[in-house]
Amino acid sequence: MYVIVMGCGRVGSSLAGALTRIGHEVAVIDRDGSSFLRLGPDFKGHKVVGMGFDREVLVKAGIEKAEAFAAVSSGDNSNIIAARVARETFGVERVVARIYDAKRAAVYERLGIPTVATVPWTTDRFLHTLIQDTQITKWRDPSGAVAVAELTLHEDWFGHAVSELEAATGSRVAFIVRFGEGVLPKGKTVIQADDTVYIAAVSGTVGEAVALASNPPPADA
Repeated sequence: MYVIVMGCGRVGSSLAGALTRIGHEVAVIDRDGSSFLRLGPDFKGHKVVGMGFDREVLVKAGIEKAEAFAAVSSGDNSNIIAARVARETFGVERVVARIYDAKRAAVYERLGIPTVATVPWTTDRFLHTLIQDTQITKWRDPSGAVAVAELTLHEDWFGHAVSELEAATGSRVAFIVRFGEGVLPKGKTVIQADDTVYIAAVSGTVGEAVALASNPPPADA
């Protein structure tokens, strides 16, 4: 999927990094070129300096081929204008905007533009909205710092040890449901074809962990 992220603050850089790590092509727009330093030296996506609601800037970022657009700058007005331009002018189907004002958010939700507020699991919510079709998080602790999510494993994970899955996804396997019963696995527990696997992960990494688990194991796993 080709995704454009407008805004390269903490949320935007985290989202862009997560998307690239799970195999998506990403372009990041920010009016301050120094913001791209947050992406790190390993970021392989595109970087475009400019206002994210400017049509010429959007075209330069590849909006005409984009399949998803996330507006995550620090301004509500900029985010919603950019989101509407992406949706209404360029026909991007998956659009989501970060909105600080709860009243505005409700209005834009009714316009068909999903919004995400400033909560600890913002990156997970964006990943869910952009690339997931169902809710992945089953539980969060009261602070919102840790979440439990169900995995949809790629079939190539069957026969691999739990420790390999944990290493690849950066999460902990909390429990497995096997033949209708809950199991607390050890690192050497082997994943079986009919297992339902639940992981515990720090907020902001859940969506990425779920996406990685849906891919085949890395070559060294």
